[in-house]
Amino acid sequence: MKKQFESWASQSITHFKMKIGSKPGKDVDRVKAARKIIGDNAQLFVDANGAYSVKQAIEKSYQFKESNVSWFEEPVTSDNLEGLQFIRKHVQAKINIAAGEYGYNLPYFYHMLKANAVDVLQADATRCGGITNFLKAASLAEAYQIPFSSHCAPALHLHASLALPSFYIAEYFHDHVRIEKMLFEGNPLPVNGALQPDTMKPGFGLTFKSKDALKYKI
Repeated sequence: MKKQFESWASQSITHFKMKIGSKPGKDVDRVKAARKIIGDNAQLFVDANGAYSVKQAIEKSYQFKESNVSWFEEPVTSDNLEGLQFIRKHVQAKINIAAGEYGYNLPYFYHMLKANAVDVLQADATRCGGITNFLKAASLAEAYQIPFSSHCAPALHLHASLALPSFYIAEYFHDHVRIEKMLFEGNPLPVNGALQPDTMKPGFGLTFKSKDALKYKI
């Protein structure tokens, strides 16, 4: 984590997200260590992948206060909409509760928003029905006056996200970025902490590396 955060900081990235929840007893110390690495001016996000109980999540949110955490992703499983809503009501106001990455259809996002379960709605075009449903999910978020965020696959989501007035932030996920570089030419790189599209190229601006991909053929 230290190496990844230092690398991202060198690219002028100012928002950092870390995984928590696999060892809850160590999470507070790990979050404090992350804050020390990135400094006081950067935003620190945490993602529990649904690992906590409702009461655990609320307790952790207050323990993270010293580290100035501003985003708490999936504190409990996204299937527990009542739990997410309860957590959202009881954490500090500056902490955004985020979820939605597992959404496969529009009703999923509608029910999450209707339940007042999140401060930021997430969606992933590789899961929710492609770019078309990704944009529709964003429209639902806009209708509820909720910010919208893309999950993983930054090269895939870049152009669609730029078309959205409600878009908040893209996830620049280490493993996905690594795989995108392995298999595609033309991947967008961070400039002053933000991704910029190449407007001179058609479509996503990507070219598949057919020869490099052959060794993975099944």
